[in-house]
Amino acid sequence: MPRGAAPDARRRIPRTDAVLRDPRLVEAAGRLGTAPVKAAVHRAQERARDGAVPPDGVADTAVALLPRTASGLRPVINATGVVLHTNLGRASLSPAARRAVQEAAGPTDVELDLETGVRARRGRTALAALLARVPSAAAAHVVNNGAAALALVAAALAAGRDIVISRGEMVEIGDGFRLPDLLVSTGARLREVGTTNRTTAADYAAAVGPETGFVLKVHPSNFRITGFTRVPDTAELAGLGVPVVVDIGSGLPAPHPLLPEEPDAATELRAGASLVTASGDKLLGGPQCGLLLGREELVRTVSRHPLARALRVDKLTLAALEATLTGPGTPTETALTADPADLLRRAERLAAVLSAEGVDVRAVESAGTVGGGGAPGVTLPGAALSLPERYAAALRTGAVPVVGRLEAGRCLLDLRAVPVEDDERLAGAVRSVAAAER
Repeated sequence: MPRGAAPDARRRIPRTDAVLRDPRLVEAAGRLGTAPVKAAVHRAQERARDGAVPPDGVADTAVALLPRTASGLRPVINATGVVLHTNLGRASLSPAARRAVQEAAGPTDVELDLETGVRARRGRTALAALLARVPSAAAAHVVNNGAAALALVAAALAAGRDIVISRGEMVEIGDGFRLPDLLVSTGARLREVGTTNRTTAADYAAAVGPETGFVLKVHPSNFRITGFTRVPDTAELAGLGVPVVVDIGSGLPAPHPLLPEEPDAATELRAGASLVTASGDKLLGGPQCGLLLGREELVRTVSRHPLARALRVDKLTLAALEATLTGPGTPTETALTADPADLLRRAERLAAVLSAEGVDVRAVESAGTVGGGGAPGVTLPGAALSLPERYAAALRTGAVPVVGRLEAGRCLLDLRAVPVEDDERLAGAVRSVAAAER
């Protein structure tokens, strides 16, 4: 180096092994694993080489770059106004369910009777809780999601036989998933009846014969057909001499006063359904799973099919499901029943605080939705924070990711699905974006 020349600051960047001896990073390695901690150090060193951080700031930068957990999944504040947002994992687990998952993470008696020391039925207490919640079901079985529940029923009861289904219920849901493709993949044949807008009980009766495995009714969860329509109810089909399977989709166990047109398991079974299938991570408010409820002999046949082993749920899901069924109210129920006036008061309070700090924000009325394919056409009046549109991307990518929605050139942060205890975290995320713009 020529005499008098300033030393290259990059030479002062600490070695990786030296940075890793920082007590904060030693602790992080024990919590997250060595690989992600080393990756954070290398990224911090690269920033120092680029001149973005001083050499003596590498350790601090590495600590700031550490992932929150060993998983790549990041907790998100759901400010979309969609209670059951599929891209955000649908239902948030209740505190009771979260505690149950943590307790079940170690060895459990999931298939062991501790009193006798012999093998016991898997998930027996969760199944008992499910039957207690839907007393009109004689038996129950749980699989890993709603589609799996219907596929298992088709494989067990209709492989090589006919499933009679209305043309108006041959639905496609998110990500290009088509119900007919699922059913045919089990070896069943589809016998379509009626038309897109009108199907009668006589249409079903004319199609039922010796080759019929079951009649299937599907709740067209994410759309509505209105006008000149006709769809027979379950009671009209119960006397056809074959099982009637009703896929209610959103997993509502009993009628809900806010969702009078949403089918529920108890009502369908009382009307004569042989089996009801549903998802557990939608209106029930539990973990992702598929529910089967109905006649004992049919549930037994389905649960003993070889495919049932491939679709069974793990102990964590069983624990979360049972706690959802027996514990206090779920975040889903809280969000659905939130008082619009209370939501507006929350929005006005947050807007007043942030506006006083120089943020371009105001409280506005908002219309949320159920989501997850539930209650199509139903709107949930509420309130939101209205921010400049450019805030949306910055909020999504912040230290506390917040996902809102764009409407009329503004970024709306709808409070319906935001727990009240997260209000300050939400405000902090907005402050961070505003500060970065100054």
